[in-house]
Order: sequence, then C-alpha cells, then structure tokens
Amino acid sequence: MTDIQFIERDGRREYAVVPIEVWERVKHLMEEAGDVALFDAAKASDDGLRVPAAVLDAELAGDHPVKAWRNYRRLTQDALARAAGLSKPYLSQIENRSRKGGAEALRRLAQALDVPGDILAESGE
Repeated sequence: MTDIQFIERDGRREYAVVPIEVWERVKHLMEEAGDVALFDAAKASDDGLRVPAAVLDAELAGDHPVKAWRNYRRLTQDALARAAGLSKPYLSQIENRSRKGGAEALRRLAQALDVPGDILAESGE
C-alpha cells in the first residue's frame, strides 16, 4: 500500500490525501455507498402503493382517475356505484367530468376501489 497523507487541525486528523492509484481502486465504493443510501431512503418512504400501467395509460389518455381504476378493477358503473353508495348517474357524471364529485363521494369511491383517497382527485381539486 502507498503512503496516505493526513492533514490535521487542532491535533485531530481532518483530511486524508491518497495517491491517485489508490483513489482509482476505491472510488466505485463511494458511488455504491451513495446508491445504497438513496435506495434505503426510497425504501423507507415507500407507502406500498403501485399504480398499474393500465391505470396510468388510461389517465394519460384522458380518463378520469375513477374511471381508470374502475376499469382496472373490472367493475361496471353499477357495481362501483352500489359499492360506494352512490347513484349510477352521479358516478357517470364524475367519470365524464360534468360534476366534480364531493370529498365524501371520492372517499367512498376510493374505499370501494381500494385505493388511497387522494389518488382519485384530479389536479386542481
């Protein structure tokens, strides 16, 4: 091994200066440590929710989130309206955006679709 130079401040080692050949052999370890830290942070904040590609594709194509999730869950409007305790016309109006749908209606729909409530709200709601 080659010599490493230490720089001290107030009698304590504060920096280490290593020859470039040593750095070239170990620098990947620093990059890997950073990657591991990022992964660990992402994993710690993971809420477990995964949005299926079919739902995302439907929303990007213009479907209301309620409709996208209803279709993904393979529910009819009748079945979802019944499960959420709403009328089918009201559900239809939410899905085609002629009515916004109140917070309570969206909460019921989210519960019936087994998704977090905020996932059904559109931008600006």
